[in-house]
Amino acid sequence: MRTTDPEVRDRERTGGSGIGIVVGILLVIIGLAAIARPVYATIASTIAFGWIFIFAGIAQFIYAFGSRGAGQFVWKLLLSIFYFGAGIVVLSNVFSGAIALTLILGITIFVQGMLQVLLAFDLRPVRNWGWVLFSGILGVILGILIWSEWPFNADWMLGLFIGITLLFNGIWMLILSSLPRAT
Repeated sequence: MRTTDPEVRDRERTGGSGIGIVVGILLVIIGLAAIARPVYATIASTIAFGWIFIFAGIAQFIYAFGSRGAGQFVWKLLLSIFYFGAGIVVLSNVFSGAIALTLILGITIFVQGMLQVLLAFDLRPVRNWGWVLFSGILGVILGILIWSEWPFNADWMLGLFIGITLLFNGIWMLILSSLPRAT
């Protein structure tokens, strides 16, 4: 049954039920704060990664005891020890963890850029394939820039990238949440 109340009809048509807009605003604020203070954001993200490794180690440990085969058990137990140990190492020395995570970020961005360049040439007859190539070249350049300044950029690089990511995620959430819904 359709309502004739214009206010209700407008609420039904818009995507902005509220939660998307609130989350989008929070992400924009947190993203801007991380960009303004990238060192603090780097420390916070490194600590978060340390705890993620610890929780992954605990989960893998529990999973190992649910395994049937003895060989599987040993490998899963070793993996749980590795995860847990990595979390302890990262949390015990946050700045060393940030250095390692920045190196991993640089390698990941470089490899992703190389793969996008290769993908672009596979897509070449497709319309707008150049954007994939452009993105890939930027990724390669950015990866090289991260490597060239590593480890001296480790104290702020992660925080800046996380801030930029959160800012743009917040912006697209705000945009999508305020667009009219298809009826």
